[in-house]
Amino acid sequence: MTTALATIQPPLRATSRSTAEADVWAALRAEAEAVLIEEPLYAGIVQATILDQRSLAQALAYRLAHRLGDGDLARLSMRDLCLSAFEADPETGAHAVRDLVAIRERDPTCRRYLDPFLFYKGFAALEAYRVGHWLWQQGRATLALHVQSRISEVFGCDIHPAARIGSGVFIDHATGVVIGETTVVADDVSILQSVTLGGNGKESGDRHPKIARGVLLSVGAKVLGNVRVGEGAKIGAAAVVLSDVPAHTTVAGVPARVVSRLRADEEPALSMDQSFGFGDGI
Repeated sequence: MTTALATIQPPLRATSRSTAEADVWAALRAEAEAVLIEEPLYAGIVQATILDQRSLAQALAYRLAHRLGDGDLARLSMRDLCLSAFEADPETGAHAVRDLVAIRERDPTCRRYLDPFLFYKGFAALEAYRVGHWLWQQGRATLALHVQSRISEVFGCDIHPAARIGSGVFIDHATGVVIGETTVVADDVSILQSVTLGGNGKESGDRHPKIARGVLLSVGAKVLGNVRVGEGAKIGAAAVVLSDVPAHTTVAGVPARVVSRLRADEEPALSMDQSFGFGDGI
């Protein structure tokens, strides 16, 4: 990541869970082993996806290939492509670990790492985007756009491979999420369903939003144009943002306006608190 917005930084707050890849991989394997006993019908899938793999990167490549491989690019080729990205850019694997921990920390329905790893399409879409982004950076635009297309077809989430997205990012549900070509999303951001980070339809070049660290983008929020959303801001559901949003504020409405100010130590993306601060929900 070349921009300050998307540079990996320490988490906004200390997590009670390790973000070391070895620790997360060990926990994931232990959860998979428990499934062999709990759900024999699913044992073969868990065995092949996780327990037969030597690393988290290999397991993730296998899972993404299983879901994204198609008649144009078979699963085996897709697996090799994903693994090439993870092995060539170790930062990509570190991002995936932090993304997985972010889901475990922020989603109250998530009780183990295994569930998002196998089933959450927001996690799968984000990690597949990272493969596409690596391809884009290598000048392999055709394959990058193929991966983007498959993400859209399978997960209902459209992320341009040129977009720059940090780590510890949580895309909840993922359905209807659109992230445009020149978008930058920093670390520790939470994005709910039907969010659009898009252009305003009039410009070329750098035309998409810049989302700073710790921002919460609530359901159906639209941020349009080359505008900046400041650190720790909260964007209300169905808000339409057309101008810069100050740090540590809540905006809502069409067009969006500031409706409350947050303390500098509040962390909306981590708490997932969608209130305005005076009792109203977003």
